[in-house]
Amino acid sequence: MATKKKTASWSDLKAHLVGMEKDQLLALVKDLYGASKETQQFLHARYAVGGSDVLEPYKATITQWINPGDVRKPLSVSKAKKAITDYKKAVGDPQGLAELGVFYCEQVFASLDLCTSEDESFYDSLCVMFAQALVHIQKLPQSDRSPYIERMWQVRLKGNEIGWGVWDDFEQAWKTAGLPEMG
Repeated sequence: MATKKKTASWSDLKAHLVGMEKDQLLALVKDLYGASKETQQFLHARYAVGGSDVLEPYKATITQWINPGDVRKPLSVSKAKKAITDYKKAVGDPQGLAELGVFYCEQVFASLDLCTSEDESFYDSLCVMFAQALVHIQKLPQSDRSPYIERMWQVRLKGNEIGWGVWDDFEQAWKTAGLPEMG
């Protein structure tokens, strides 16, 4: 009978890392840093280095895949949402997550100003992101919420213009978040 080969796990790797010297660990991190742009972005965000807005590369990815500015370029909801997931893994700051969620929704509508989409999953993802952004906003201190709520109100109003059940989903998410009507 053939034995099944064990898949390496975090525990296996951790057992090796625990015994390493500081210099060895730094060399390993340096090698990982050089291995991919995603790892560089993760480390820059985690340790707030680079002197620029930590959210900028994540916003650039969202824009690239949701609102590329050229209708010939492909859209990818999953790649745009992955930018938010990557930020959550790297930092997970509620204010950053709120900003990225609101930005995602705004970029969808900027994209729809250029062209329409007949992909139902595109609109479903917008509704999910709208609700998630409201959840992230609710986690912020009361004093920090207002600018995000105002931006989401504008997004909400645009939802009434596109069909696909977006307005109904936006309304439900708004009510679930307990947010007041704005004028």
